[in-house]
Amino acid sequence: MVDVSAKAVTQRLARAEGYVQMQPATLQRILEQGFGKGEVFEVARLAGIMATKRTAELIPLCHTLPLESTSVDIQAIEPDRVRIEACVSVTSKTGVEMEALTAVTVAALTIYDMCKSVDREMTISQVQLIEKQGGRSGHFLKEKTPG
Repeated sequence: MVDVSAKAVTQRLARAEGYVQMQPATLQRILEQGFGKGEVFEVARLAGIMATKRTAELIPLCHTLPLESTSVDIQAIEPDRVRIEACVSVTSKTGVEMEALTAVTVAALTIYDMCKSVDREMTISQVQLIEKQGGRSGHFLKEKTPG
C-alpha cells in the first residue's frame, strides 16, 4: 500500500456514476416492481452502500477507511437506461474514489443479477469518477459530455 503517514487529514469526497442499458420492457418491469427478488432499485442501492464498506477487501492495496457518509441514487432514464450515482465522504489521509466506483459497480451488477432472467442483453457502461474533493490534488469535476 502507498504510505500515507505524512499526508494531512482532510475532508474528502468522491462521486462516481455508471449506467445499465436494458430492453425497454425490462425497465418498465422494474418500475412496476415486477421482479420476485424484490424492489430492484432499493436492493441495488443497499448493495452499493454495503460495497463501499468492503472496498478494501475487494481491491488489493486499497486503504481501509472510516467512512462518514455514503449515498447511492438510482434513476430510470426512459425508455431503456438506468443511471447510478454514488457519493462517499470521509475525513482521512486518502481519498474515497475507489469506494464510490465500487458502489456504482456493485449496484449495477445487482440490477443485472435481479433482471437477468428476463434480459440477457443488458450492458453496464460508463462507470467513471465525476467529482473528487480534498487532499493535495484539490477539486476535480469531470466535464459533462452530451449524450
